[in-house]
Amino acid sequence: MFLAWRKVPTVLVERHPGSSPHPRAIGFTPRTLELFRAVGLGSRIPQAPPDFRLRRARVESLAGKWFEESSWTPEDPQASPIEYSPCSGAALAQDRLEPILRDKAIALGADIRLETELIRFEQDADGVTVWLRERNGREYTMRAAYVIAADGHRSPIREALGIGRQGRGTMRVVRSVLFRAPLEKYLEAGVSQFQIEQPGLSAFLTTYGDGRWVLMFSDDEERDEPTLRTLVSKAIGRSDLEIELITTGRWELSALIADRFSAGRVFLAGDAAHTLPPNRGGYGANTGIDDAHNLAWKLSAVLSGASTPQLLDTYDAERRPIAWLRHQQIFVRTDYKAEAAGTAADAKIIDDAAMEFGQLYRSAAVLGTSDDLPPAQRPDQWAGQPGTRAPHLWISKGGERLSTLDLLQRSWVLLAEDERWAPAATLAARQLGLPLESLRIGADVRPSDPEALHKAFGLGAGGASLIRPDGYVAWRSSELPADPLRALTDALGQVSFAARRS
Repeated sequence: MFLAWRKVPTVLVERHPGSSPHPRAIGFTPRTLELFRAVGLGSRIPQAPPDFRLRRARVESLAGKWFEESSWTPEDPQASPIEYSPCSGAALAQDRLEPILRDKAIALGADIRLETELIRFEQDADGVTVWLRERNGREYTMRAAYVIAADGHRSPIREALGIGRQGRGTMRVVRSVLFRAPLEKYLEAGVSQFQIEQPGLSAFLTTYGDGRWVLMFSDDEERDEPTLRTLVSKAIGRSDLEIELITTGRWELSALIADRFSAGRVFLAGDAAHTLPPNRGGYGANTGIDDAHNLAWKLSAVLSGASTPQLLDTYDAERRPIAWLRHQQIFVRTDYKAEAAGTAADAKIIDDAAMEFGQLYRSAAVLGTSDDLPPAQRPDQWAGQPGTRAPHLWISKGGERLSTLDLLQRSWVLLAEDERWAPAATLAARQLGLPLESLRIGADVRPSDPEALHKAFGLGAGGASLIRPDGYVAWRSSELPADPLRALTDALGQVSFAARRS
């Protein structure tokens, strides 16, 4: 979807006929919703209330005794009530979200080939040849400039490339049963995840919010239908309800990060690049979606000729440290702390808002990230430093109330107040052959709170912020330099790896 949105001819091959019968992920974070908002899906995905917080309790059963609620992140009395995003996330099952994304990708021109699997591939200096097989047995080859392997945690493509993995490793096998039952009354307290603890049953129960529930067992025991019905009834604490068993699942709970996120013209994304245990931070699916978004704009820039292929090296440089940071945060928190096995070492818990909106990128596509900066902070603790997500504030443009984020993700953007930046941006874009939109604060965009905007972006009256097509700050000049054109051209050429110069 992200590639097609950027006009990149894209073919997706998927060996299954559609989404998994097991819904899998359910929580999609505000940052993920920001990315979907940019491509025009904001109204298609129902968002949770702004104050929504995923809550978990340890209970005997739903109808039995409730012991205590556990927090994912300790409360921070210093935390600010600042609104960090125009989005609030979505509690939507993955099998409900996937058709929306698939339809949007097709509408944008993506070629989606279901019931088609990749048999093998060979890459050379100019591209990748792939051998494909349809469900009916027909085989054919295809030539591509690049391949993205989003082929799951076992990833045959990653294995073929000889890329190893490190991390906490495989922790255990998990079995699960998906069922439907009328249990809405037990959600009225606002808790939606339950650790079931009673004699003869230790399991995890959660809802998909649409009448479907999943009960997970931390073992690899095969159970027949009568046994599953009995255990579901025990978890509920009642035997008088009608229960529909839908399907069962078996999967490995693991935490592993690939040693490299690319090899030549092949890139790893999602579970192929990193497997992270299900957690209340949503670090699994959402991390993979962010991978795809980061990679899409870079592939678009390289394929259009605007940037050199070296820009693609920054994908690994930016995304692999984020995967490791999230790996570390999972094992320092309550849910998995007992299973860390030394993984988290002396790491400290990082604020939820910092992990969601304030992670720092360090790469050649960012100028000015010093080694003493933390890996993540809340947006109000940053001040528009290069390598951070451009902050959200409300502005007016053409009489319409927008978020600053609504101005981004289409091309390079230069945000400045001093009028001398506009001609510099026009000439720099022409010299480098790059799409660069210049937005003047106070003229093109009118902030609701000018002082807050300047502070959030770290800009003096003559300063400017150069923002990448993924919404991250690439370079910043706090004040007006002696030669704005030269400063901007040099910076833009460095962070974009521009291929065309005058």
